[in-house]
Amino acid sequence: MGLSQPSSFAALRAKGWPTRLLGSATVGDRLFQAVTVLAALAIIALPAAMVIYLWDGAWPAIARFGVRFVANSTWDPVRNVFGALPAIYGTLLTSFLAMLIAVPLSLAVAVFLAELAPRWLSAPASFLVEMLAAIPSVVLGLWGLFVLVPIIRHPIESWLGSHLGFLPLFKGPPFGVGFLAGGVILAVMALPIITAVARDSLSAVPGSQREAMLALGATRWEAISRAVVPYARSGIMAAAILGLGRALGETMAVTMVVGNGYQVTASLFAPGNTMASKIATEFNEASGDLYIGSLIELGLILFVIAFIVNVVGRLLVRWAVGKQQAGARW
Repeated sequence: MGLSQPSSFAALRAKGWPTRLLGSATVGDRLFQAVTVLAALAIIALPAAMVIYLWDGAWPAIARFGVRFVANSTWDPVRNVFGALPAIYGTLLTSFLAMLIAVPLSLAVAVFLAELAPRWLSAPASFLVEMLAAIPSVVLGLWGLFVLVPIIRHPIESWLGSHLGFLPLFKGPPFGVGFLAGGVILAVMALPIITAVARDSLSAVPGSQREAMLALGATRWEAISRAVVPYARSGIMAAAILGLGRALGETMAVTMVVGNGYQVTASLFAPGNTMASKIATEFNEASGDLYIGSLIELGLILFVIAFIVNVVGRLLVRWAVGKQQAGARW
């Protein structure tokens, strides 16, 4: 006696799928369906478990400070007064700087690799770009500390301070370590991810898009900028979101070059902190439930920010896909 069809098979059959393609519901089918359902539930349960753990660990700080924790700029373990505003500010500022640098540069590299580079150069260059993503963050941090920071101190910050020092962004002495160095090192770390995904998106554009534009008399650059890049817009946006996620959560590299200041300032030359670097540098030394809870609450806030960024990014990608499909229908 045969086994009854599961609901998924019944739904497919109701849509007109041939029986010979669906087959019969065997024990293996049921087992495979159960395993995939469990895997999907695990993906949902894992972030939920992380939030529960972080909330429980951060509860002493949440109960003591409430929403004032987000708006307070003081971090004084001696008096048990903690505020997250400078760490949140540093995280958002360095990530914004990283995207400001990495996205245009990554898009230019991706266009070159996918559209302009000869085959003998494109493959090894793409491999080298992807290899950058495999470099450990501590190695990049050491490179940033001993190579990048002296270059940023002089000539970059020295030139900016002498010529544009009247702007709040470029006020102060050129330390080298600070928000600017943190943004640059994060851009270096995000660049290979954005470049690789954007290059694949550009390579997936149908050749008919290029041929149609060229047939209308467009130059090669016009075909790339008006046909290829807009067609791959959703993939490029997804690449930028992945790079932003990497920048938000990076710890060791940015810790080595961002300095150790805990302040909210407009100057990019000033030393600062991020949420990840604050947790990394002080967690081992933290004592007392309130101190540890404050650091864990920083992690909870970082988790929430990353979640919001991913949700917004997903909505933007869906909007871009819908706009692209609407344009194709017209």
